[in-house]
Amino acid sequence: MRKPFLTALLAMGLIQAGWSQVTFPRNGVYDERPGLYAFTNATIIVDPQTTLEGATLLIRDGRIEAIGKTVTIPAGTVVADLKGKRIYPSLVDIDSDYGMPEIVRAGRGNRGAAPQYESNKKGAFGWNQAIQPETDASLLFKVNSEKATELRKLGFGAVVSHAHDGIARGNSALVTLADDRENNVVLKSQVAGHYSFSKGTSTQTYPNSPMGAVALLRQTYYDAKWYKQPSKKKEANLSLEAFNRLQSLPSIFEANDRLGILRADKIGDEFGIQYIIKSGGDEYARIDEIKATKAPLIVSLNFPQAYDVEDSWDADVVTLTEMKHWELAPTNPAALAQAGIPFALTTSRLRNKTEFWANLRKAIEAGLPEQKALEALTTAPAKLLKIDDQVGSLKTGMVANFLITTDNLFSADNAILENWVSGTQYVYGNKNAIDARGTYNLTIGNVSNLKLNVTGKLDKPEYQITQNDTTKLSPKVSLSDNLISIQVQLDKKQPGTTRLTGYREGNTLKGEGEMPDGSRVKWSATLASAYKPEAPKTASKEAKKAELGALSFPFVGMGNTEKPKAETMLIRNATVWTNEKDGVLQNADVLVQNGKISQVGKGLKAPAGVKVIDGTGKHLTNGIIDEHSHIALASINEGAQTSSAEVRMSDVVDSEDINIYRQLAGGVTTSQLLHGSANSIGGQSALIKLKWGESPEGLLIKGADGFIKFALGENVKQANYPNPNVLTRFPQTRMGVEQVYFDHFTRAKEYQASWDAYNGLKDKEKAKVEAPRRDIELDALSEILNKKRFITCHSYVQSEINMLLKVADSLKFKVNTFTHILEGYKLADKMAQHGVGGSTFGDWWAYKMEVKDAIPYNAALMHRQGVVVSINSDDAEMARRLNQEAAKAVEYGGIAEEDAWKMVTLNPAKLLHLDNRLGSIRAGKDADLVLWNNHPLSIYARPEKTIIDGAVYFDLEKEEQKHEAMQKERARLIQKLLTAKAGGASTARPTFRRSRMWHCEDVEGIIAEGEEESNQQEQK
Repeated sequence: MRKPFLTALLAMGLIQAGWSQVTFPRNGVYDERPGLYAFTNATIIVDPQTTLEGATLLIRDGRIEAIGKTVTIPAGTVVADLKGKRIYPSLVDIDSDYGMPEIVRAGRGNRGAAPQYESNKKGAFGWNQAIQPETDASLLFKVNSEKATELRKLGFGAVVSHAHDGIARGNSALVTLADDRENNVVLKSQVAGHYSFSKGTSTQTYPNSPMGAVALLRQTYYDAKWYKQPSKKKEANLSLEAFNRLQSLPSIFEANDRLGILRADKIGDEFGIQYIIKSGGDEYARIDEIKATKAPLIVSLNFPQAYDVEDSWDADVVTLTEMKHWELAPTNPAALAQAGIPFALTTSRLRNKTEFWANLRKAIEAGLPEQKALEALTTAPAKLLKIDDQVGSLKTGMVANFLITTDNLFSADNAILENWVSGTQYVYGNKNAIDARGTYNLTIGNVSNLKLNVTGKLDKPEYQITQNDTTKLSPKVSLSDNLISIQVQLDKKQPGTTRLTGYREGNTLKGEGEMPDGSRVKWSATLASAYKPEAPKTASKEAKKAELGALSFPFVGMGNTEKPKAETMLIRNATVWTNEKDGVLQNADVLVQNGKISQVGKGLKAPAGVKVIDGTGKHLTNGIIDEHSHIALASINEGAQTSSAEVRMSDVVDSEDINIYRQLAGGVTTSQLLHGSANSIGGQSALIKLKWGESPEGLLIKGADGFIKFALGENVKQANYPNPNVLTRFPQTRMGVEQVYFDHFTRAKEYQASWDAYNGLKDKEKAKVEAPRRDIELDALSEILNKKRFITCHSYVQSEINMLLKVADSLKFKVNTFTHILEGYKLADKMAQHGVGGSTFGDWWAYKMEVKDAIPYNAALMHRQGVVVSINSDDAEMARRLNQEAAKAVEYGGIAEEDAWKMVTLNPAKLLHLDNRLGSIRAGKDADLVLWNNHPLSIYARPEKTIIDGAVYFDLEKEEQKHEAMQKERARLIQKLLTAKAGGASTARPTFRRSRMWHCEDVEGIIAEGEEESNQQEQK
């Protein structure tokens, strides 16, 4: 029996049972504890690779002093015997906002307010509120006992916390989860620099798009590099000073999804930085590309809830991608582990922190090895951020952050009994609780055909009594130390409760009780078999394949089970539209090898093993080229400034846009992805081939010339702005547009001159002077002046077209293409003289005031004046039938069929400076081909095969099979979702997401009242 004083302390909760030595209170303060503790006879998991059986952990003053099997325990140590228990390092989360101020973003209710172009941040900081590298998490940090308790119960002992606000977010701090003063909790004040694509709480108009966010970050890197140069002329900039300090720390970039990871890594590559990237949990769908980035990841366990698809109309709202992600999200950590991609796990993005262990066990069941799971929560995050000298494992000198558990940490039966943080004990279960679990032969009086089954967690056992191995009874049981109390209704036919009270003696429970009739009985329960905890389930590879659907490339409906590969093929006996001097060849053959057109002629012999395609009665053309497109983009306009020449459409290519596939079905193989027309000077174009299934980088045409979008007219001067009362951005008139060009190109000339002067210096002279500040906006304009970047200009009205030609002649640059150009017929002679091409519509008119003079003869009239004329779409739907748009030039203008066909093939290739590779069928050119079932200018024509670089990306023969496979997969997933709901899984109601098709005038930050705000997810 314990001493009365010790018993009193136990009752008061001031010490825990199991300590063999106690230091009594000093100065009357009972919560003072000795700083020296020993934990003996434990299974100690030092790190994921090292386990010590029957070992001792000794801690002093919050640090680990010794660990091993032969530790000498000093006198005065408080000792706990942990035989049968385990000790793990406390877990580490490196993407936390614990202790940070709440981030309050501006609401959407102030649509009528004037746009804010200047920063309202006071002090010697940078010009943009979204760039806040001066934010220091260690100065913002405040202990939050409630949230600390929540995380400690999950097993976490330390977190790396930062303010999740802005594009450049400042530095994070390593803090423990102890309930202590901030001075004692902050372990390291400068841990990592943090970045994202989100402007956060910034109220400035710029940036208003993902590509603007990328451009702003890119410019900040260049500004910071320039700022480091010694100079007496520079003004102080605390933001750039802080940004430069961050570069000595590990860099963490928060991305939203798998394409965001690729986008972030591309920025890092540009500046020689290997980001650690916080992912979106869908990396499994692009695992090869993700691995190629070599980026370590921070991975959330935020798995989607099952969709409630009981209502068939609701089910129609859920996309195949969403259903498949629900199924495959738990496999993501296993996919990363199998691919050898380093990663850490985080609690961030969880709907509720209580989901953490349930979801982690789902990931283990889906194939994540337990050792990898432990590594991702301990050593991996610590090593990534170079804090492994303090947390993440149990080694001498490290912070005494550790867990005491009843069992394997990942077992569903395990309980975290205690979490020690910096040597302070936080109790969540009784580590001295008796383990009564097992199967017992139970006898109550004369009744001996009973069994008592005790299962569940050690700290929360579950009880069941079976009679004759069939009847199952649910007793009420109370177990405290060695005492046990049982209440049960033994006979379901006769009401009344049998009450039993007793104690534990070895492997036997026994005592006395009272039957429902009041008679007294003796009872006993002898252990027949010990309890064996159920190990976490890990599905075999075969089982996983059986129950999971296959990946597709891209990971959307109509994706390919494998990425198309180039083939050697002979297309025989087709009508071949060469777009060359040979014209249209009848009954001709085309041989494709190594992604190129190898031969064109008649009677070609097929090499051994070559794939032969019968083109009899069919027409073979090169692929359609769309000079003006807005598909496959995550955003379209950076409209906050009158010039956005710094933004690049290649930064926001969405390779999973279903419009890529739809346009392949219309014979389109190449598109110029243009910035919108919100600005006089827009962003830099992306030229892509529609390789359905490739990554964004895989779509881009390597070695292509650079292009940029300019714009004239109503959109630029904001005539169509939803609220005309808040027109504040220059220009607001057509005269102002002209002035924008003069101003910006004058600046570009001065900028170019400064770099020419600097680059003309010898190395010794350069060392004595300051290099000019690199400006990526003026870089793009300088490239125009140097004929390295070319203008495609949105245009309508004759007077404005004349104006830009005059500006170009005055400042000595060229306009490459006028797009739309619906009044081109009025000045086609001048266009031909200038050498500018026209990319127009087949027969669009009257959709706004500046189109009132449009006529369907425009393309023909420009063509007859010697202008290179292209017919474009500017519309995701129209691009599917550009062959018919070309036919309108025959109908309205009497243009020869071959010339009309060139308007969607060879002519746009010329305008894009790709006619040496694309636009005609000639040996040596890229094998971008379309096999039509009819005359290509016919309304009845459909592509049977669309080929890019020798690989078939659309095949009409397989189209029905793909539709059937998609419907079959949807049906399978719907049944799986229904089963999940029936099994008690939490569900989410389907939400309709509009798939937005971009147009020139769409601006994310300027939205008409009542229109749903666009975001990247809508693109899915």
